[in-house]
Amino acid sequence: MENYVPRLKKVYNEKIAPELFKELGYTSKMQIPVIKKIVVSMGVGEALTNKKLLDAAVTDLSQITGQKAVKTRAKKSIANFKLREGNEVGAMVTLRGTIMYEFLDRLINVALPRVKDFRGIKATGFDGHGNFSLGITEQIIFPEIDFDKIVKISGMNISIVTSANTDNEARVLLTKFGMPFRK
Repeated sequence: MENYVPRLKKVYNEKIAPELFKELGYTSKMQIPVIKKIVVSMGVGEALTNKKLLDAAVTDLSQITGQKAVKTRAKKSIANFKLREGNEVGAMVTLRGTIMYEFLDRLINVALPRVKDFRGIKATGFDGHGNFSLGITEQIIFPEIDFDKIVKISGMNISIVTSANTDNEARVLLTKFGMPFRK
């Protein structure tokens, strides 16, 4: 298992990186953008009244990503939402390396095509520094989730952090990986 290389990483090394080197006119291979990490998070506002929802969110995220999710705490108190600093209100996972490439492969090729009335991802999720974020409204688009054991259908945020300096470089990188952006 030590020799295992994910399919997308192999495609990146053999095909995508040389294409980016020529296309974007770099002078060094170190300038070629690469995906550093993927952060998958899920906010569970109702966890204040029902702790089972938070445990279900952690279980779902762990099943989807293949890595243990951690509970996140509120940073500030917000009186209108009856939220106190330190309350557990969400779950998140940071993916790197092999697991990151496997998750990205499943997201692009399996999960996104299962979205109802899917017409592509809006390209407005770039932050100006080469990172991309997208929101998913239902966790049931992932095949790892058993539909019968779902406590509550909830959405998730996926942030893809790249080493690209500009949004255009990151867009080209993700397009080469097969991210289905709207035309």
